[in-house]
Amino acid sequence: MTSNTLTTTGPTPPSSAGEMISRLLHTLGDPDPARGAEDITVVGADPLVPSVHRLADAMSAAIGVFGRQTAAVGEQRGHPHQRVRVRAGAAIDQLMATYHTTLSGRPLGALLDDPALLGNNDFYRARDGRWIFIITTYPHLRDAVHSVLRCGLDKAGIARAAASWDAFTLEEAVCARGGVACVARTRDEWLAHPAGRYVAQRPVVEIERVGDGPARPLEPVDEAEEALAGVRVLDLTHVIAGPVAARLLAQFGADVLHLSRPDRPDPIPMIAMTGGGKRNAYCDLRDDHDRAAFQDALQDADVFVHAYRGLARHGASTEELVRRRPGLITLEYHAWGAEGPWGERGGFDQLACSATGFAVEEWTDRPSLPPTYLLNDYLAAYLGAAAVATVLRRRATEGGSWRIRVTLAGVCHWVQELGLLPRESVRDLPRPGRTPLAALSTTDTDFGPLTEPATPFAYSGRPVPQPGRRSPLGSAALRWR
Repeated sequence: MTSNTLTTTGPTPPSSAGEMISRLLHTLGDPDPARGAEDITVVGADPLVPSVHRLADAMSAAIGVFGRQTAAVGEQRGHPHQRVRVRAGAAIDQLMATYHTTLSGRPLGALLDDPALLGNNDFYRARDGRWIFIITTYPHLRDAVHSVLRCGLDKAGIARAAASWDAFTLEEAVCARGGVACVARTRDEWLAHPAGRYVAQRPVVEIERVGDGPARPLEPVDEAEEALAGVRVLDLTHVIAGPVAARLLAQFGADVLHLSRPDRPDPIPMIAMTGGGKRNAYCDLRDDHDRAAFQDALQDADVFVHAYRGLARHGASTEELVRRRPGLITLEYHAWGAEGPWGERGGFDQLACSATGFAVEEWTDRPSLPPTYLLNDYLAAYLGAAAVATVLRRRATEGGSWRIRVTLAGVCHWVQELGLLPRESVRDLPRPGRTPLAALSTTDTDFGPLTEPATPFAYSGRPVPQPGRRSPLGSAALRWR
């Protein structure tokens, strides 16, 4: 199944970083994408790591577009015009943030309640010779895998049990039990699959006006205030993509209230990493009291970010929310697309790489994730946050209620469409390790000193703000300040 070519016809790969950025700005609806691209400078380019995919170029583009769109909001509110400068090495560091981040000097993985839950995530070879990626990151996902494989919950036990199954049968069995797993497919196999065709028909970021709503002008701000000051964001997300998007909005001045179910918390290290500048409240939409408090907070929200399936059952679909709060902007994160054949199937970054052919294109002696390990989560975070900034500008003049959708599989498609690098040009590059390619920054938090990759871009005429305070889950009330 090894491959180093994209055999399925798609968009012509961009010939330069400027063209890549211009196309991305066009997708977001920027009124002058060519000029916007001129305001973004990327220092460095692929290949920086041993990947046939343009990881640094893709991440640099997403970072630069977020920086430029956020600056444009500030300019609409009275800030002077800013150019954006991104370092490609810093972009790679962002993709590896979970590895470069330490809390009180300890790697994040060492601080998990059960590091084996994450450590067991891997490709396993099935009876038919196919490879399948199995995820056990959370207890309920581990239990789903165990209920199917009936094995010891260690890598060797999972490998022995998976070897007695056909790969596609195992994929369906795990997903039917509420777990998540995905067979490593070639790109052509994925594009022949109904879920693959659904994703391929959509842009990497979908922006849709879904209802009427008043124009909400962006009030002028002082030079000392950040571009998103006064923007209120409800953040019902978990893991990485959604939480990082909301953290980016908080970093640039938004008032972000993060909501989490008390019985399904993200691990403390993840909260420390993704919680900068947020307040954290408990909210279980199955509870009448919490649902009422959520609806009250919604009445003053500008943006609702979520990454959960099934919210319609609790009166929290985008359609219902914009009916209750005309003018709301929703940012939805999905693995496979909200309404496609796999719309009700859970998914993670690694599964998107497995499904779409990305992992087969990275083939070594078996399917491989990118050398940065993660890809889609961080790209999706920057792309979604950039789209929010764009839509805030549009809502200020056009009015309306808006929905933004980003899918992990769609991000994989976008990276693949940028074209592949010759394998011989990347094969001997060193794999990225614990040493970052750019700067780290350290801040005090309620959890201890946090060291992480520094903000990966700079403005031409004003400092880039730093992430704000990190606070524990449930430490704030479910209401605005």
